[in-house]
Amino acid sequence: MISLTRPLLSKLLLPAGVTVALALAVAQPATAQTTAMSFFVTSQGIGKGGDLGGLDGADRHCQNTAATVGAGTKTWHAYLSTPATDGKPAVNARDRIGKGPWQNAKGVVIAKDVAELHGTNNINKQTALTENGEQVNGYGDQPNRHDILTGSQPDGTAFSGPDDRTCKNYTSSTQGAVMLGHSDISGPATNPSVKSWNAAHPSRGPDGGCSQADLKSTGGDGLLYCFAVN
Repeated sequence: MISLTRPLLSKLLLPAGVTVALALAVAQPATAQTTAMSFFVTSQGIGKGGDLGGLDGADRHCQNTAATVGAGTKTWHAYLSTPATDGKPAVNARDRIGKGPWQNAKGVVIAKDVAELHGTNNINKQTALTENGEQVNGYGDQPNRHDILTGSQPDGTAFSGPDDRTCKNYTSSTQGAVMLGHSDISGPATNPSVKSWNAAHPSRGPDGGCSQADLKSTGGDGLLYCFAVN
């Protein structure tokens, strides 16, 4: 592709309006399409399995990832829930992501509010895009990366009971398991919750469910849903 510099543009034998339009196009930053983005799937995980450094570490990963595409001026939170532990109340993913509406890097609205997000939303393989506006590999792709960490029930609330669904509140890569959603709402027909974007199945694997290898073996890569709360 030929890069058009300002001197070259000034020499082109084009009408004035066209020359100005071309100049503006050349000057337009590559991240302009993401300025209105308020939802994305991280293109990369932290790399430590279910150990995200807690909710704070997960939020920081969302914030830093958004900043790489010029969207760091917003406040970003990871869509994650944690159960009540050690005298601390449960944290529900649905309560920490703002009120909506949310749109992806291409400007497509995935939900207008919290109720629609947990009802008839617009999350699928074509809309659950990364911060770069790219699709996430889904069921049938190699490698499959559609398992997104949520630690949540279908309504966006935390689990109760003895089973760990958050890898020790996102601090362990060796103990427990984590609930995963399918960003492409697709998977094997034997899984009754295959079309759930936030509660398809818990992680599993030879190490138990929270190592990076475990997350990859079940069809993921430690990716997160990130929402702008403001």
